[in-house]
Amino acid sequence: MSNQGSNERFWENFHGPNMGYIEEQYEQFENDPSAVDPSLKEMFEEHGAPDWMKAAAPEKSNGVASTSEKDITKVTSALKLVEAIRRHGHLRASIYAVGNDERPSTNLLDLETYSLTEKDLENIPASWVWPEAPKNLTNALQVVETLKERYAGNIAFEFDHVHNEDERKWLQNKVDMGSFHVSLSNDEKKQLLQRLAEVEGFENFLAKTFVAQKRFSIEGLDVMVPMLDHIVRSASQDKIKHIMMGMAHRGRLNVLAHVLGKPYDRIFSEFHHSPDKELVPSEGSTGINYGWTGDVKYHFGAQKEIENGEQTATRVTLSHNPSHLEYVNPVVEGFTRAAQDDRTSAGYAEMDEDKAFGLLIHGDAAFIGEGVVAETLNMSDLPGYRTGGTVHIIANNLVGFTTNRKHGRSTRYASDLSKGFEIPVIHVNADDPISCMSAMALAYEYRQEFHKDILIDLIGYRRYGHNEMDEPRATQPKLYAEIDNHPTVAALFEEQLRGESVVEEGALDKIKEENEKKLREIYNNMSEHEANSPDVKDRPSGVERPLDSIETAIDIDRLRSLNEGMLKRPEGFNGFKKLEKILQRRSNMLDDGQKVDWATAEALAFASILEDGKPIRITGQDTERGTFAHRHLVLHDVKTGETYCPLHGLEQANASFDIHNSPLSEAGVIGFEYGYSVQAPEGLVIWEAQFGDFANAGQVIFDQFVSAGRAKWGEKSNMVFLLPHGYEGQGPEHSSARLERFLQLAAENNWTVANVTSSAQYFHLLRRQAAISNEEEARPLVLMTPKSLLRNQRVAVEGSRFSEGKFESLMKQPGLSKDKDKEKVKSLLLGSGKIMVDIEDTVEKSEESFETIDAVRVEQIYPFPEEKLAKMLEEYPNLEELVWVQEEPQNMGSWYFVEGILHKLLKDGQIHRYVGRPHRASPSVGEPNIHKTEQNRIIHEALQMSKGGNSHEGN
Repeated sequence: MSNQGSNERFWENFHGPNMGYIEEQYEQFENDPSAVDPSLKEMFEEHGAPDWMKAAAPEKSNGVASTSEKDITKVTSALKLVEAIRRHGHLRASIYAVGNDERPSTNLLDLETYSLTEKDLENIPASWVWPEAPKNLTNALQVVETLKERYAGNIAFEFDHVHNEDERKWLQNKVDMGSFHVSLSNDEKKQLLQRLAEVEGFENFLAKTFVAQKRFSIEGLDVMVPMLDHIVRSASQDKIKHIMMGMAHRGRLNVLAHVLGKPYDRIFSEFHHSPDKELVPSEGSTGINYGWTGDVKYHFGAQKEIENGEQTATRVTLSHNPSHLEYVNPVVEGFTRAAQDDRTSAGYAEMDEDKAFGLLIHGDAAFIGEGVVAETLNMSDLPGYRTGGTVHIIANNLVGFTTNRKHGRSTRYASDLSKGFEIPVIHVNADDPISCMSAMALAYEYRQEFHKDILIDLIGYRRYGHNEMDEPRATQPKLYAEIDNHPTVAALFEEQLRGESVVEEGALDKIKEENEKKLREIYNNMSEHEANSPDVKDRPSGVERPLDSIETAIDIDRLRSLNEGMLKRPEGFNGFKKLEKILQRRSNMLDDGQKVDWATAEALAFASILEDGKPIRITGQDTERGTFAHRHLVLHDVKTGETYCPLHGLEQANASFDIHNSPLSEAGVIGFEYGYSVQAPEGLVIWEAQFGDFANAGQVIFDQFVSAGRAKWGEKSNMVFLLPHGYEGQGPEHSSARLERFLQLAAENNWTVANVTSSAQYFHLLRRQAAISNEEEARPLVLMTPKSLLRNQRVAVEGSRFSEGKFESLMKQPGLSKDKDKEKVKSLLLGSGKIMVDIEDTVEKSEESFETIDAVRVEQIYPFPEEKLAKMLEEYPNLEELVWVQEEPQNMGSWYFVEGILHKLLKDGQIHRYVGRPHRASPSVGEPNIHKTEQNRIIHEALQMSKGGNSHEGN
């Protein structure tokens, strides 16, 4: 009984490239059965040779194979060619509008490379090399020509690096069939020409009207505006609530005008005629509010509501962007995640990926050159940071200011960085509007289908210099010789439409004349007024208001109830016994005679804020446990590995609590959390540094966004930064959070900078920060947090300090101020943080009386409590000196910030002086014993004790 029929059906399961692979493996099997994989060996032993090889089995004459064997080789070669077109078609694609001659040549798509001729391909059925080929394709030559059009035309693709089989098949099918291509009616083509003319005309008007002014023209990438129109329209039809956009300078004014709808006259008014005159928008022009000091016109963002029904609308938000171009990327991702999250219920916030998506427009040199891009891409699929897919566009103008591609990157394409994150790439020629619209359609559809990032490399050029004020022909003479003779995309599209008989000759000139007339009328209707004494706007009253009056105390019974709730565990949860034993010690910390440590105070603050209905999000490296193993707000079941957060099981919680370990990133994560805090002003967003100096790597975010965002752009954030700080002999990198940098940036009540020394102070400060969420008083909090002090009993305080009082910006020093005869005090020590706890410890252990010395802890350094300190100084009638004590070097820490303030408070005959480390290049010494000697010397000098430093004493 023959099994031939079943064998034939078995071999029908193999198609395309798999056939060639099976052939190779079978040939190895014939020579040596042990040379192939056991599963293949078993298959060949059961089914024999593939039926197509049997059908083409060569007849031999005198040992020479017949022609049929060569035919099989041709089929295999044809399969390799087809696969090469899909994988490498981009290498020969017409994706460069200019500068194409710089591309390296490739032979991967040549028939000769595979020993093929057109006749060979004509003799191979289409289905042999492309089983799903359309029926109109009958042979392999037609397949090759069709796929070259699809993969190597004005649009090209790279997705072979995408490992997910479903995604890769979906993309290949879309491209193979060309089903993603946008088909426009004649009217839609005319509208597209009109749009391109508007984009070009706007730039031309600005160039003529505001001569020699920077505008970072879009010209050469004009098609980006209709591409954005397309994705906004698609999102609106799908009733997506938010599109969060970020982009650098190139084309920004055009995008503001045409995508965001910023009125032309508002843009014109930001170009000043002369230093003493200012253009005023016409009456009724849409007002756009920014901060009180403002910014240059091409840094501003905007918002636009697009109605998509009576009940719904899509809001397009373009983020404000500083000249640190790519740093807006994580900020926009934070906006997006905040817009997706529902924070109204206990537990983790519930994320809806279809409520919002991000759209980021990058520069070609910046995308590959700026590390924050990689940091942001790495967050794209992490649980705490994913946003369900961002659409990226590289506005590729081939030049980075004056730097050529070969000097600006080590990769073939500007987009190559994205491949490491398995992001599909679409390269498209910016001179082909239909292909560009199709690229955007495919990108949006992919995002909606798979909720993952995708990138469009929009390759055009820059018609003028970087900012219209520099001469590009000095540095790129060859490129600009080509650009000077290159028609605009509107002219090229008009020519195409004339060839299709869609428009008549002169159609573009007519549209340009109408646009010019419209812009000129708007401009002429604007008035001018004298601005002889320009000044910044007044700050909002809420910014001016102090926060001292905010009540933060909580009834002790409420605190006990919250504490008890956090110690409960789900039934069957197997906690780590050693840890649970430590956590259960918190059960009696609020009892009389007991003290509440730092970690418990934090947990109580969080719990009470959640009970008040305010959501919390806290992230950072190792934040779930805490770098110093103090927090433990995510517990792990030792048997199942499942996790439980005590704040998620809290019955009293009325809002979400998000806690996530972050990737090893600072700039990216800080930017993300800042964006989240701006978009979710009702919540408390916290970023914790592993060590305070890790904030160094996010300095651009602090400088450009956190400290100045409200003053420049009116962007309000209530974010909290926990920066472990304190000198404990850990060396230069893990001692200082660079307090001085935050104080140098402190002005106009832009943030609060504090260094607190008790658990109750921390509790009240967090609750105060939550209280100003979504209020005019909102501002960030930069908090120097403890390391060794986390478990120091001098930081722990009794429960009554939580149920009474509030945050105190100044505190009397424990151990010195009690029962002090203030008339005897001649020296008043002032300082903050760990050094003051070290002084407290020294005083307690000393037998000296210290009658002439008192001390005050400055718990809030900015805004400095100057009035409170002035009143306090009145208590010391015989005071001779104010002594500022700090553990940081003199050129760091708070000294240079407080020196002028203290000088103003001095009365006749009084002096102020500094005690601490001398000026240093490095934040601290690297040798622990030297550190101890220095620390003890500072303490003894501050207390005017006779004994100096001793490296053997504790500190």
